[in-house]
Amino acid sequence: MEDPNAKVLIENQGDVLSVILNTPAKGNCLAPDVVDQLIDLFSTAQNVRMATIRGNGKNFCTGFDLSDIETLSDGDLLWRLVRIELLLQTIHKSPIPIVAFAQGQVVGAGADLFAACWRRVAVPEARFRMPGWNFELALGTRRLAQIVGTDKAQDILIDTRTFSATEAVNIGFATDTADIKDWATLETALAQRARALPAYAVGEMLGLSRADTDDLDLAAVVRTAARPGLKQRIFDYRETALRAAREKRRAS
Repeated sequence: MEDPNAKVLIENQGDVLSVILNTPAKGNCLAPDVVDQLIDLFSTAQNVRMATIRGNGKNFCTGFDLSDIETLSDGDLLWRLVRIELLLQTIHKSPIPIVAFAQGQVVGAGADLFAACWRRVAVPEARFRMPGWNFELALGTRRLAQIVGTDKAQDILIDTRTFSATEAVNIGFATDTADIKDWATLETALAQRARALPAYAVGEMLGLSRADTDDLDLAAVVRTAARPGLKQRIFDYRETALRAAREKRRAS
């Protein structure tokens, strides 16, 4: 039996692979070992016709793990961001249809993870934000523009604004909204769609219908993250965000 305290919970339900991010106390943020496990999992999955990704607790995923930033160098952070980009590419170009089911806060690399999936389901109350350019990072930018269009992507990124699940569907960032109680029914319907074609045909179709910009995306992440001062830029952003959150709590 799988350890219920594992950071990632994995279950095979017939030909559907269920993956649950399981660090709810940390917003299911993407720690390095979680990223490595997900890359390996989605790179080697076999006899699977569809996979799902969920987050345990209040939030789907609140970004990448910054809890130990004080101990990291710019080089450490660059390596982590490269690995996150490789995870996003693994999911985006997967021959297996992958469905994200999101609730709560979907932020930064968590929003990029959501965007990389085939179908993207959010509860009506979910909120999305992509703050990476606050610390001058290109992670996910081109994939976002491919999904929602250049103008919408630039609006979202330059304003670093939070947007709702309703807007996410309207602009194509999310494909569906559904309450959590309805996720199982929707998952069954999507699995039937994923099985409509032979597995080989599905994989080829997914590959041919997605722009192959992996090398460009990786180069953009490395180029922007490699600028000196990455750690300080992230640290400054985190402190600003924490200060704003404290002020908001006091005001309420």
